[in-house]
Amino acid sequence: MLTQWEESSTARVLPPARPRKLAKVPFVELADGRLQGVVSSGSDVERVYVSAIAAGDYAFACGTNNNRPCGGARGSFCNHILALLGEAVLQYGGERVARYLRVDTGEQEPTAQQLGAAMRAARPPAADGKAVRPQVFSRFLRHLAYLELAPSNAPLPELHWFPPTRAVA
Repeated sequence: MLTQWEESSTARVLPPARPRKLAKVPFVELADGRLQGVVSSGSDVERVYVSAIAAGDYAFACGTNNNRPCGGARGSFCNHILALLGEAVLQYGGERVARYLRVDTGEQEPTAQQLGAAMRAARPPAADGKAVRPQVFSRFLRHLAYLELAPSNAPLPELHWFPPTRAVA
């Protein structure tokens, strides 16, 4: 027996583990084998940073939306990446983030600081973020576009690639 959400063309949204403010980190997701998201600049309202940490090897990348590298991400996590990690823990919970990134902290529900310390201890390599930034920023802009839609239960054409959950007679 299929549940109602399995028969609809809308995605089930999990509530955040704890409430978070969207001003500093408006977009965070665990996708494509990375923790990735968009972080607002502290100095320029027109600038955002696209930051990512790869699962397993903790390779990280951070740069602006116009493809300039972050000046703080030189050999260690910058403040944008640390903010992203903190918001991910608020959004998904420390245990889920640790499991996704494959970080062993020894804690049942690790904090963002514990996750960051465990990954820094593994000496993460900096990655060339040029390949990551356009993908993440594009997904962020697509999510923003959904906010402009009027609430509706009608199917969205761009989500029609999902396979049907049951055979249609």
